[in-house]
Amino acid sequence: MRKYCEECKKEVETKVVTKKETYDVCGEAIEVDAQVLICEECGEEFYYEEFDNATLIQAYNEYRRKHKLLFPEEIKKIREQYGLSQRSFAKLLNWGDKTICRYENGSIQDKAHNSLLLFLRRPENMKTYLAENEILLDEKQKKKLMNIVEKLGKDSEYQLGIRFFGAFFSGTPCEENGFKGFDYEKFCAMVLFFAHKSTELLKTKLMKLLNYSDMVFYKENGISISGLKYVHFPYGPVPDNFDMLFGRMAADHIAHIEVCYDNGYEKHQVIPECDAPEGILSDAELKVLERIYEKFKNFGSADISDYSHKEKGYNATKQGEIISYAYAKDIQLD
Repeated sequence: MRKYCEECKKEVETKVVTKKETYDVCGEAIEVDAQVLICEECGEEFYYEEFDNATLIQAYNEYRRKHKLLFPEEIKKIREQYGLSQRSFAKLLNWGDKTICRYENGSIQDKAHNSLLLFLRRPENMKTYLAENEILLDEKQKKKLMNIVEKLGKDSEYQLGIRFFGAFFSGTPCEENGFKGFDYEKFCAMVLFFAHKSTELLKTKLMKLLNYSDMVFYKENGISISGLKYVHFPYGPVPDNFDMLFGRMAADHIAHIEVCYDNGYEKHQVIPECDAPEGILSDAELKVLERIYEKFKNFGSADISDYSHKEKGYNATKQGEIISYAYAKDIQLD
């Protein structure tokens, strides 16, 4: 990228460097790794809105992690599982009309609000809340909400899914999963996005696309999309316990792996069984997925595997080891 440098008094080539920056978040100094655009000739820093916004989001997310606060998308997911609008959810909680809207758009919630949201994440707790509190919703809304709560509580598949993934995937945010508990819905949405965009998507390529999507989103936002952990395998990074993930998707009729043969070679093709869902991935997440697709759309499985072998995170780990999201800062797609 070329920009006009005030120091050099001419248009110059630029480069991206990573440096430590400190932001004031709720009166607390939060240090993050920031990407900065500088002049290659004199080192002068340029204002670049995209990088500045990404760094601010990282600082807010670092504050959330430090104080164990829910992320905006997690708050949205709690609300949506009960079929409530932002206004209705705020009314249910006896909060101001715009409170949920602000939280879902990035404002940091106070700890009391966060504790209540965490409590209501489980349907059995919502049932208790409805029974023991004065609710401002009208009777029609209350009845609809109670039906949803009852359905979630009795749905054996819902309960089985919680136990199944709780046994194999860490729900505790940490650097290995991009500071996000595993999100099966987002994972499936990512798979369907790439499966529908590609004429023929093979499993090996899909796993690299997922890895790059999560890592790049983490690099720019301080949190991963899916909460997946990625493991060093001979043909590049793959999601931890990927066979279980694909088995669950096949059982849920979301997507399956079909084995076919081409000139004696065995290929594992990803076959979508439904449309990509709307409203699961945020606009920011979809933009990253689109960038990853455009970058690698003409790569074959071997090409993208070779490309991933050059990443610092892959070279710094051994076979079977988790590739930490800390290495996301070293990924350069351009």
